Amino acid sequence: MRLVFAGTPQVAVPSLRALIESPRHQVVAVLTRPDAPVGRGRRVVRSPVGRLADERGIEVLTPKRLREAQFLDHLAEIAPDCCAVVAYGALVPGQALDIPRHGWVNLHFSLLPAWRGAAPVQAAIRHGDEITGAVTFLLEEGLDTGPVYGSVTEPVRPRDTAGELLARLGESGARLLLSTMDGIEDGVLEPRPQPADGVSMAPKVTVDDARVDWSAPPFAVDRLIRSVTPEPGAWTEFRGERLKLAPVEPTDAEGLKPGELQAEKRQVLVGAAGTAVRLTAVQPQGRKQMAATDWARGVRLEPGERLQ
Repeated sequence: MRLVFAGTPQVAVPSLRALIESPRHQVVAVLTRPDAPVGRGRRVVRSPVGRLADERGIEVLTPKRLREAQFLDHLAEIAPDCCAVVAYGALVPGQALDIPRHGWVNLHFSLLPAWRGAAPVQAAIRHGDEITGAVTFLLEEGLDTGPVYGSVTEPVRPRDTAGELLARLGESGARLLLSTMDGIEDGVLEPRPQPADGVSMAPKVTVDDARVDWSAPPFAVDRLIRSVTPEPGAWTEFRGERLKLAPVEPTDAEGLKPGELQAEKRQVLVGAAGTAVRLTAVQPQGRKQMAATDWARGVRLEPGERLQ
């Protein structure tokens, strides 16, 4: 089939690569978010998906809005049989949905109808799910409500961060997306409506959402931090300045108040609502990440000092 691929971040790259390398399909154009400034220098860079398309000599489309008449006219000229979507980063309007004869097929990183929305992997870790997965479904104007073509499952490992789990789903999801495209071309796949029960939402995670609440139980602190690693990154405050946190480790240590710090020779503990957790690495404001023990020695903790 003639395909247009829509995606932006690194997790979408395995899917684009799989479709490019398939002998059965031709990726005739790639749709990605406009080049954006990144880092302290605010250097404007191409998205990971856009870079792969450039390397393979595929046309890259970067409209600011998919309702633009110029984009819609050009998409109609390209005449794709199907548009494949993986983490594109914007809603697709009805005018665009109607152009390819097989519609837009989205790879979503949850087992729908669970965790509809922008941050399904983060939600799965934060809520302690033991199993998650990915589905391919026919895109419609509702938020992740379309009928499902296929799915794969993936266990959530006890120490998974969102980045680690998403990387695995990106690989298994790429295989699922390719098999879905093959099945659509062969005429053997029909999407089935999602169940009415089990709907849950996973909105975008903000920086404020990533602030640690030390009055929460240790398991909740652990899950929150892992769910926002690497992006947007967990944080707290120490002496009025922001302190970023790497994943912590639960312990059996008792006696510390929520947020209270205790520096020992080989570990730094912080209290939660119950037992303490062990800090592994931290990143003070304006500095690089360092071992928590090195940080504690440098700041010379006073008895009773807390993370806020």
